[in-house]
Amino acid sequence: MTNPFSQKLCVITGAGSGIGRALALDLSRRGAALALCDIDAAGLEETKRLIGSPPANRIRFDRLDVADAAAITDYAETVRTSLGAPDYLFNVAGLTRIGSFEASPLSSFEQIMDVNFWGVVRLAKAFLPQLIETKGGLVNISSLFGLIGVAGQSHYCASKFAVRGFNESIAQELEEHGVRVTSVHPGGVATRIVKNAAIDNMPDDVDNRGAIEDNFDKLAITSAERAAEIILAGAAKGKRRVIVGRDARMISFIQRLFPQSYGKIMKRLFAGGNKKSVLQ
Repeated sequence: MTNPFSQKLCVITGAGSGIGRALALDLSRRGAALALCDIDAAGLEETKRLIGSPPANRIRFDRLDVADAAAITDYAETVRTSLGAPDYLFNVAGLTRIGSFEASPLSSFEQIMDVNFWGVVRLAKAFLPQLIETKGGLVNISSLFGLIGVAGQSHYCASKFAVRGFNESIAQELEEHGVRVTSVHPGGVATRIVKNAAIDNMPDDVDNRGAIEDNFDKLAITSAERAAEIILAGAAKGKRRVIVGRDARMISFIQRLFPQSYGKIMKRLFAGGNKKSVLQ
């Protein structure tokens, strides 16, 4: 079977944990060259340990804050100089917060948008000339929450809807350059995104945080490794939209059938769960 990623250079943000790490490990096994980055240096070091030193790979590890515009520009040039122009850019890095719009300060919105949306835009812009050169693939992680709105997640949903709109627009623009843009929408994937989340309206409520984390663990039915497999299969085919997980497929179907009332239907489906939980 042909391996479409063998000897291809893949840049992955958020490679220190979760889906980003799973993509890095999978692509390493497939013989891809890798440029891996994350703001979490310790997490990135663990990814490095897990990958080991496969002799067929060219690989580099860099700490990168995707909210730092100047650092992103420098990083794109560093990758080109050290490894060459990438064949794929996987924009995975992201974070969430939990809390109602009323309780969340504007700074929370700004932080989420700066990482989840502007990070994707800045990296796409910085690497675009290189992707045009290689006629490569741009894979941007949105979310199931880029397809539906969820109470308690207004900042996260706003950022992921923005990524989806960005993806679908530039996919049309970049087609003439041979660059394929894939918009990825995971449902509940077993990562640390909720454990790392700030809670705006209950900062000292440990019990409530525990309930949110427990509920997320129940909803996170797709492993990061399986998510990576699905994403890579879609990217290899140049798919414009990849939905990850049977939960995401079901809920997106409900949203299309009942665009006015899907929120009420979801409440009934998940009765007894904590509605402030997030899926991805």
